[in-house]
Amino acid sequence: MLKLYTKSYCPWCTIAIQWLRENDYDFEEINVSLDPDAFAEMERLSGQTMAPTLVTEDERVLPDFGPLELEAFLVADPIH
Repeated sequence: MLKLYTKSYCPWCTIAIQWLRENDYDFEEINVSLDPDAFAEMERLSGQTMAPTLVTEDERVLPDFGPLELEAFLVADPIH
């Protein structure tokens, strides 16, 4: 399952959630605004502090992205 690290009131995060739902991806949303440990984990995995950040089961990381980058990342190595 994908892990999607998000922040409260982040428009890019909302777009990522909508895109993943519309394209039938299973994912866990982790709001790092509410969880300092999750924020630290996102930073460890991605090397940065921006959201959204997507992490695959094999720990491929797509940090700080928009919808076009998300689609390209998932299409390049399909996870469905």
